Amino acid sequence: MAVYSMTGYASASAGPAAPGDAAGSAQTDTPRAASAGASVSVELRSVNSRFLDLVLRLPDEFRALEPALRDLVGAAFKRGKIELRLNAQVDAGSAWPQPQPDQLSRLARLEGTVQGWLPKAAPLSVNEILQWCRTGSAAPKLDEAALDAAKRCIAGLREARAREGARLVAILMERVARLRELAAQAEPLVPAVVQRQQQRFVERWQEALAVVDAAASVPREALQERAINEAAAFAIRIDVAEELARLRAHLDEIERLLKAGGEAGKRLDFLIQELLREANTLASKAASLELTNISVEMKVAIEQLREQVANIE
Repeated sequence: MAVYSMTGYASASAGPAAPGDAAGSAQTDTPRAASAGASVSVELRSVNSRFLDLVLRLPDEFRALEPALRDLVGAAFKRGKIELRLNAQVDAGSAWPQPQPDQLSRLARLEGTVQGWLPKAAPLSVNEILQWCRTGSAAPKLDEAALDAAKRCIAGLREARAREGARLVAILMERVARLRELAAQAEPLVPAVVQRQQQRFVERWQEALAVVDAAASVPREALQERAINEAAAFAIRIDVAEELARLRAHLDEIERLLKAGGEAGKRLDFLIQELLREANTLASKAASLELTNISVEMKVAIEQLREQVANIE
C-alpha cells in the first residue's frame, strides 16, 4: 500500500451525454462533447491538515450535488484541507438553439391555425422561430457530468498524492539512515565517557575527603567503597545506552510504517515526538563534547523528519 501525501492538485472535465449514452461519459475534448455546447470542470487542491477539511465552491445550479460530492471526497481521503471547485462552461455556438423536427412541426401547425383564423397575420420570421425554439428547449443537464468529472478528478488527486508520498518516503528514509549513523557514532563513545567520568568522580571524591581529613575517623577501605558506589551511581545517571536502544526501536517502527503504507501520518507524528524525547535525554546526559554534538545533529535530523511527516496522510 502506498504512502499518500496531503498535498496535490488534479482537474477533470466532462460534457452532457448524448441520447442513448451513459450520462457524463464524454470528455470535453471529444467531438460529441463539443457538439453538446456545454461542459463542466472540476478542480481539487489539497494541502496538509490534521483532519479532513473539505471546502466546496459550487455554482448555485449545482448546490444539490453537495452531499454526493462530500461523500465521494470523504470516501477517498481521510486527512488534508481539500478545496473542490466546480465550474460550468457554455460554448458560444450553443447560444443559438438547434430546432428539432417535432418543434418545427408543432410550430407549423400553430401558425396554420392562427392564419386560418387571421388570414392577414404575418408569417413567422426565422428569428422568431429560433427564439421560440430557444425558450421551448430544456437546458443541458450537467449533474451527471459533474459527478463523473468529480470521480475522475478524485482519482487524479489520489495519484498525485501517491507520487508526492513516494518522494516523501525517500526523504524520510534518508533522515532515518542519518539518525542510525549518529546512533552508531554515539554507541562506542558511551563506555569510554562513563569510565572517564567515573574516574574523575573518584579523584574528586578523594580530594574532598583529604581536605576534610575524613581518613582520621573513618577507615580508608570504607571511604574507598563509598567512593566506588557513588561513582557507579553517577555512571548510571550519565549512561545513554538505553536511550540509544529506544531510539533505534523507534526508527525500526518508522521504517515499518513507511513500508506498510496506508494512513501512517498520525502514528509517525507520535514516533517523531518519542525520537525528540530520546534526543533531549541524550543531550541532558551528555558528559562529553562528542555526545553533545551528536545530540544536536540528531535534533536537526528529527526536526527535518517532523517537517516532512506533517505532509503525510
